[in-house]
Amino acid sequence: MGAALCLVSAACFGAMAIFGKLAYDAGVSPGALLLVRFTLATVLLGVVLLMRPGLRRPVSGSPRDKAPGRTAMTRGRVLAIAVGLGAVGYATQASLFFSALQLMDASLLALILYTYPVMVTVVAVLLGRDRLTPARGAALAAASGGTLLVLLGAGGVSFQPVGALLAFASAITYTVYILVADTVVHRLAPVVLSALVMTGAAGTLGARALLTGGVDLDFGWRGWFWLACIAVVSTVVAMLSFFAGLKRTGPSTAAILSTFEPVVTSALAALVLGESLTPVQLAGGALVLSSVAVLQLRRAGTRFDNRLTGTAVTSSGTNHSHVNVHN
Repeated sequence: MGAALCLVSAACFGAMAIFGKLAYDAGVSPGALLLVRFTLATVLLGVVLLMRPGLRRPVSGSPRDKAPGRTAMTRGRVLAIAVGLGAVGYATQASLFFSALQLMDASLLALILYTYPVMVTVVAVLLGRDRLTPARGAALAAASGGTLLVLLGAGGVSFQPVGALLAFASAITYTVYILVADTVVHRLAPVVLSALVMTGAAGTLGARALLTGGVDLDFGWRGWFWLACIAVVSTVVAMLSFFAGLKRTGPSTAAILSTFEPVVTSALAALVLGESLTPVQLAGGALVLSSVAVLQLRRAGTRFDNRLTGTAVTSSGTNHSHVNVHN
């Protein structure tokens, strides 16, 4: 049951880029998509917390809370960082992701975004939070080669260099987001942390909308339908099913199963949008996904908690939790 829940979560997150493309086709602007997504997700998570008070309690006695070098934080500072993760990190990452989605195929975007687990590993090693083992070195080399194949194999007109740069920027932003989130993820209940991150992101996007003259919400029911799918399926359901699956399977299994996400995106893009990847890109994507699986297998027994929004679910062999907002 736990593995099935993790796969459901991965499928929900993987469908987000497809829902985004369909929302664009229905006349939804990126600004409206982001604002409605985070606002609706905030409301839904608030309702969940009201209906399930037990979800507000953090897990006590986590070994990582007492780990050497982990600084003490006041409750106010923890809450401020949690809101800031959404207001700065999540809002920026999601904006970059959906801007890239306007310019490039969803399948290619998913593969580029999924370089972030490797980036987390590299940065963690450089910061001294982890060490580079031979297996991890081989995984990093495979992922780098796979990313190169993905880009070199883009022979179709759908490939846009600006879109690729935005996708990589999204992955870099997500990397920073994960490393910062690691400082608070074990100090708050997962659903509470998720709600705070969503609130921060909704606040930033709402303020941006006010400063830029608002967003156009005058689109038809199809647009609202796809926005609801993004908020409900690819944000709230995806996150809560991941929590439930993680509780039953453990961190390593849950992290490995998360590699199913870009596979779902690519498959749905081919079925729904008519997109296709070249054989070279498929080979490159396989290298990237295999490297992520190797990195996760090497971190058995470490603590992994959560993905607040949307898009990919792993800290890639570091001792860090992945708080998602996949996108």
